[in-house]
Amino acid sequence: MITKNELLKLAEEHSPFCVSIFIPTHQAGKETLQGQDKSRLKTQLKKVKVKLEAQELKDKEIDEFVQPIQDIIDNSDFWRHQSDGLAIFLSKNQFKKYTVPVHFEEFNYVSDGFYLKPMMPLFNGDGLFYLLTLKNDEVKFYEGTRYTITEVVTPEEVPSRLEDVVGYDFEQKNLQFRSGQQGDSNSGMYHGAGEGKAEELNEMKRYFRAVNDGIMTMLHDDQKPPLVVCCQDFQFPVYKEVSTYQNLYKEHVSGNPEDKNINQLHEETWSLLQAYFSKSREEKLNLYAEHIGTGKASADINMIIKAAIEGRIDSLFVQNGAEIFGEYDSKSQEANIQSELTNDNISLLNLIALKVFKKGGNIFIMEKEDMPDKNHKKVNALYRY
Repeated sequence: MITKNELLKLAEEHSPFCVSIFIPTHQAGKETLQGQDKSRLKTQLKKVKVKLEAQELKDKEIDEFVQPIQDIIDNSDFWRHQSDGLAIFLSKNQFKKYTVPVHFEEFNYVSDGFYLKPMMPLFNGDGLFYLLTLKNDEVKFYEGTRYTITEVVTPEEVPSRLEDVVGYDFEQKNLQFRSGQQGDSNSGMYHGAGEGKAEELNEMKRYFRAVNDGIMTMLHDDQKPPLVVCCQDFQFPVYKEVSTYQNLYKEHVSGNPEDKNINQLHEETWSLLQAYFSKSREEKLNLYAEHIGTGKASADINMIIKAAIEGRIDSLFVQNGAEIFGEYDSKSQEANIQSELTNDNISLLNLIALKVFKKGGNIFIMEKEDMPDKNHKKVNALYRY
């Protein structure tokens, strides 16, 4: 899991050869078994080496520099634990790799800073959420987006069973929920000896409090995606009471997680959250339409760059897969747009996205047909003032 603070540190890196590589990956299946993801990274690494050769680095220098990426290629175990996308960042000062629930197009970028625009959907209103599934004998944690979901290995601080917290001498029969009541949110009753008594409730609170404390060791960043819980109805009020996460979602996925496969979990979770994520985006799109032509919104690349540097952008809309390459003069704050990426220019959209990200603005990566300005589709901006 990448945190916002880590991305901000990557954004501050400036050195002669900053390498960024993105490839789509697979969680399982024949693509994994046949090494297709590994082959993609090999291909991108070859292209990076060609770019480094053009910078007049010697073969030995290049091989030593990219050795961390080569080590990944040679690590067969690494390829068995993937999500939907792999992002790699390498410079003389840093080497980071992130397995994330975002499908990337194959891409590499070599410049004096990292290419971080593809990571923005994880942080800026494009549907990142967490899912926690709770049972007495199993806890699982997932990271998801609108289109994907991936299980995240939890730290050892997260107990895997109620017994690990309350001990092995409790009576299991007291913790069995009456079948047939899972859909009734008011039926928080146990059955067995001492039905509904406080002892079992306290055991559940202790268990859920330990789960919460363990989960919070993972979520120490200021990024606060909604956290949805999947559990039986009588359990959710108990977890809600002990949770300290600031954005625990008000509704839960109802039912026993054991009865749902990962696709069902994803579908039901997104069904809960769709309106949550759509609301902010729709509000910003409406404001853009209202303010275009007033000086409070723009589709002009030079005006947007200037506003991004000054911290005036409230929301940035970037076309998915689009690029604008060119040279940027920081003194005149003017961009010279060029047709392709060379050793002497940069991605202007990446520059803008990083400036907006650092200043706390919203960034929406959108499909071409959904962009607010139909005549200027690659980048639009709504200003704070």
